[in-house]
Amino acid sequence: MAIVESVLDLPVQDPPGEDFSASDLSWTKFGNEEHHDDVSLIPYDRIDAFIIGECCNVEFPTRFHIERGRKRSKGSLKEYKHDEYLEYRMYWCSFGPENYGEGGGILPSRRYRLNTRNRAARPQSMRGCTCHFIVKRLYARPSLALLIYNNRRHVNRSGSVCHGPLDRDAIGPGAKKIPYICNEIQQQTMSMIYLGIPEENVLAKHIEGIQRYCGSDAKVNSLAAQYVHKLGMIIKRSTHELDLDDQASIRLWVDRNKKSVFFYQDSSENDPFILGIQTEWQLQQMIRFGHRSLIAADSTFGIKKLKYPLCTLLVFDSRQHALPVAWIITRTIAKPDVSKWMKALHDRVHAVDPTWKVNGFLIDDAAAEIDPIRQNFCSLPFVCIWIRRSWLRNIIKKCSNIEVQREIFKRLGNIGYSIWDGSDLFVALEEFSQDFADQMAFLQYFKATWVPKFEMWLTTMRTLPLASQEASGAIEAYHVKLKVRLYDDSHLGALQRVDWLVHKLTTELHSSYWLDRYADESDSFQNVKAEYIATTSWHRALQIPDAAVTLDSTDNSFAKVLSQKDSSIARLVWNPGSEFAHCDCEWSMQGNLCKHVIKVNMICGNLQSYRPSMSFQSFNEILDSLSKKPVDDSIAMDLSTAWTHQMLDQIRKLVELNQSNDIGTIVTNMPLKWVARKGRTSVGRPSARALLPSSVNNNISSSAAKKSQKRKRLSRIC
Repeated sequence: MAIVESVLDLPVQDPPGEDFSASDLSWTKFGNEEHHDDVSLIPYDRIDAFIIGECCNVEFPTRFHIERGRKRSKGSLKEYKHDEYLEYRMYWCSFGPENYGEGGGILPSRRYRLNTRNRAARPQSMRGCTCHFIVKRLYARPSLALLIYNNRRHVNRSGSVCHGPLDRDAIGPGAKKIPYICNEIQQQTMSMIYLGIPEENVLAKHIEGIQRYCGSDAKVNSLAAQYVHKLGMIIKRSTHELDLDDQASIRLWVDRNKKSVFFYQDSSENDPFILGIQTEWQLQQMIRFGHRSLIAADSTFGIKKLKYPLCTLLVFDSRQHALPVAWIITRTIAKPDVSKWMKALHDRVHAVDPTWKVNGFLIDDAAAEIDPIRQNFCSLPFVCIWIRRSWLRNIIKKCSNIEVQREIFKRLGNIGYSIWDGSDLFVALEEFSQDFADQMAFLQYFKATWVPKFEMWLTTMRTLPLASQEASGAIEAYHVKLKVRLYDDSHLGALQRVDWLVHKLTTELHSSYWLDRYADESDSFQNVKAEYIATTSWHRALQIPDAAVTLDSTDNSFAKVLSQKDSSIARLVWNPGSEFAHCDCEWSMQGNLCKHVIKVNMICGNLQSYRPSMSFQSFNEILDSLSKKPVDDSIAMDLSTAWTHQMLDQIRKLVELNQSNDIGTIVTNMPLKWVARKGRTSVGRPSARALLPSSVNNNISSSAAKKSQKRKRLSRIC
């Protein structure tokens, strides 16, 4: 075959049909005598159709993920060749390239050899497949894409078939007769087993998934039943103790799960123990929901009960629920140590998507180091008023009179608000101690725990923006769920083992959030979806009608919220309009932010007779400081003006979006931007067509495609 040296000599191919594969294209040798590849030129808007066709290969059913990606902005190159890329994506078969789980070796800490003769099915799907191709969107012709197929065969490095019906070593007996189980079905089945769902229900959903690939067949159902049963037995027999010594057990786990560890530092005389865990699914969610959005840290879990405290990094998903995307197990909060794992995590994300960026980072501890956040994530730190939860829990625990509880909580809130009116902190604390001198139990706790760091908290709250109640409620919902999962009475003896904590996080908790997201996005598992949607107090507050709230008309001291289940029950919310409001419902009496407080504060926020929330007042202070005129004709004035206008422009867009009744008007006025898929995501049948150039958009008459384009433009309003 002749070698073509110029892209201009390649014909543009556009096979008919909805989907097509490599077998439907003519491939040309492109390059020179020393180095050349098999290439083909197709319209850029048919890339998804090609990927879907490759995924539906009868002999090798699979999915392709983005292994590596780069892109340039239009006009960034002054001189360029005809094959230069505007966007570059390397797609790799999801059954490769790693091949973990190979048995037969003697474990380092064992004196005996494991019996692998009748080894049950292993759940791993990394089979060492080398099939991958490259998609280059041409810089000179953005409407075209150059396909470069590096390896079209689904084989490992030794040249053997490694997955699919032709793979003799596939999971389960007779697996060569049916397609290999894909990652999504495998994860779904494992998640349902971990969460204790009956085997009959797990099997029904498993069969429903694999029938999408191989149809309905009695033999397939029989093999699926064996697979589910064996997988269930593996999970039930699995243990967190890989070694009697906890430290050796963790080393083994890290060695076996390298793909899920982004940072590991064993404890020594000079270095503290640090373990950073992030699965591939969590990495995808971090890229998807963290880009141009917020990341939050829940860093105070297990300080008293666990061997090492647990810090969780959270993103806010499409429903603004907190989703864990990384776990860091360590006791150290020193700046050099925090910088180590933050840099490792940031580098891991940027290796997949170099354009990924965070707009804000929420912290829940005033003592947290913010320099590593600014250096690695280049984002603005926010402060969650986590002290509210701690104060309320201890007030209820140590003060028996509910009226005293309300007054103490209100006074502490007033001290918090005093950061903007210039009140003397020490005078306010002295008056507080005198007024509640009879509450010795709480005062002893408060003086020992909070007075030494009270000034630090207020200073942090004054200098950094404050997070909203919705964000605080989402983080609190995750914190409560974490406590329920980990602090089970049957596990109290294992709290001092790190391997037990790692096992619980990567199995039960990870499976729970994976299934929640899957149920919501696929509109399946309706019970799971309904429970997931209602997990935050903010969402539950939105279900309460405004008519159910009655405000006190005399001195604004309380509000009543009628129950939606029983109209004869009314909840009293004292100190309405404040983050330090107190409700008499059971959820609030446990120290949590309840739906009644949030609903009342939503209504009070629109009334001038109530003072604004702390987060809104903090926001006003930032705007005020930005708008203050610096020295005349200085660069500082230019920067201040630019920041103010940039922020006001984003606020204007959000307000316009919230108040508009016709979303089409907003979308029509928005500029068209080139976009690309972010992160390492498995490619299946897309729910909507990717954004196209304006010249191609004019040729699309489908109303569904137009709605999809509007939604994608809208998601990039900020």
